[in-house]
Amino acid sequence: MPSWGELVAEFDQRAQREAESAGQPGLYPDALLNPMGWLTGTLTDRLGEIGRLRSGRNVLFYASGFLQKPGAGAPATSITHEDVNGLMAVMYGMDYTKGLTLLLHTPGGVTTAAESFVAYMRSKFPDVEVVVPTFAFSAGTMIATGCDRIWMGRQSQLGPIDPQMPMPSTGRFVSAQAIVAQFEKATSDIKSDPDSSLAYAPILQSMGPALVQEARVSLRYSQETVATWMASYMFKDDDNRQEKAAAVAAFLNDRDTHLDHSRRIDRDEARSRGLVVEDLESEQPLQEAVLTAYHLMTILFERTPSSKVMFTHLGQSWLKNWTPGP
Repeated sequence: MPSWGELVAEFDQRAQREAESAGQPGLYPDALLNPMGWLTGTLTDRLGEIGRLRSGRNVLFYASGFLQKPGAGAPATSITHEDVNGLMAVMYGMDYTKGLTLLLHTPGGVTTAAESFVAYMRSKFPDVEVVVPTFAFSAGTMIATGCDRIWMGRQSQLGPIDPQMPMPSTGRFVSAQAIVAQFEKATSDIKSDPDSSLAYAPILQSMGPALVQEARVSLRYSQETVATWMASYMFKDDDNRQEKAAAVAAFLNDRDTHLDHSRRIDRDEARSRGLVVEDLESEQPLQEAVLTAYHLMTILFERTPSSKVMFTHLGQSWLKNWTPGP
C-alpha cells in the first residue's frame, strides 16, 4: 500500500511534468500528464477493488474536506439536504440487487438531512454497510447507525449525536441537552429559593420557553430516529432489538456521558455498547484499499477547490467546490 507521502509525491511529479511540457505537444502522453486524471482514476480503481473484496458490492465514498478547509464551514463541508441530489446522481446505474459499501468521512451536519440520506440508501439496496476510515461525527454517526454493520480501524472514530442548537443571544452552538439541563436546574433552584430568580433572570431571558421546548424535541428526534434504524437494520435479527436499540441510542445522545460533542468513540467502546463493528485490520487487502482511497481523497481536498464529494466504483462523481473570499 502506498503511503500518503508517496501518493502526494506521485501527484506532484505528474503536475510538474505537465507544467514542464507546456508548449511542447506530444512530449508526454495526455494520460501520463494529467495529475487530476491520475488521481480520480486511481481513486475509482481503489473503490472498484473494495467492491470486489466485498463480494461484488456497490461502493460509494462520501467525503468532506472539513480538515483541509476549516474556513469553509457549513454547508460547504457538512451533511445537507442537497446531498440527496448527489446520491441520486452517483447511484444511477448501480446494481440495486446487490449491497452498498459506504465509505464515510464527515464532521456531521443537519440531522433531518441524515434521515433523508439513510432513507434513500435503504430504499435502493438490500444491505448497507459503512466503512469509517477516520471520522464520522454527529449526523455522520447517525448515518452509520442506519447501516447493517460498521467497519472501523484503530484510528476510526464515531461521536455523540446530541443535537447542537444556536443560542439566539450569541449565535454560538450549544448542546440541546445542556439547554434543557440548565433550564431545569434554574426552575428547581428558583422554586426552592425565590430570591435566586434575580440571578437566573438573564439566563432564562436568553433562552425562552420556545428554545427549551425545541431542544427537548430535537433530543427526542435524534434518539428515536437512531433507535428505529438500529432496530430495523443493525439489530434486526436480535430478539431484544427494540431494547438494545433504545439503549445504544440513549448512550449516543447523552451529553452527560460524553461531556463534549467532539468526543471520540472508538471501535472498542462502540462494540462494547452493542453496535455491530467489524475490525478493518481483519481484512488486510480491504484496509489497504480503504486507506489508499482515503489518502487520495485528502489530496483532492488539498489541491483542488472541492470541499465535499461523492465518488463511486463506476467512476460517477458529484462535487461541491469552495474558495476563500477576498
